[in-house]
Amino acid sequence: MEKDFSQLDTILQAYQAKPGILIPLLQEVQNLLGYLSKDAMRYIAEKMHIPVADIYGVATFYSMFKLKPQGRHIIRVCKGTACHVSDADGIKDALRTALRLQKDEDTTMDMKFTLVEVACLGCCSLAPVIMIDDTTFGKLTPEAIPKILERFAFGEEK
Repeated sequence: MEKDFSQLDTILQAYQAKPGILIPLLQEVQNLLGYLSKDAMRYIAEKMHIPVADIYGVATFYSMFKLKPQGRHIIRVCKGTACHVSDADGIKDALRTALRLQKDEDTTMDMKFTLVEVACLGCCSLAPVIMIDDTTFGKLTPEAIPKILERFAFGEEK
């Protein structure tokens, strides 16, 4: 193993020989590292005697786990029915353009923003809706996106 994951050893020791530990263990590791890299999952598998396929299966099944580094601000774009019919795709396109994301990218080069589609944000009366971190923005138009992003890009929102 090339990387030094010794900082994980304390976490792993706390979960030794406990049944049903995988999800809380992965949550704690992700909190420490920011995401679950393939190397970290292999390290956990080796130290905990859990098949790496089991770890990867759990990490990819649950949307709370991230397999790539995430930006400082997470932008959730609602794709629910109300948002979909209210131009959620136009909002997503405006976000991708404003963030200068290529087709296969979801995190900006400066690691400030990560764009994620979600099934529903539960704000149907505000469609179309996005959530940046814990702040909800509704009744959006593509033209409103740059001004919203400005608030976060320059540190007004934390």
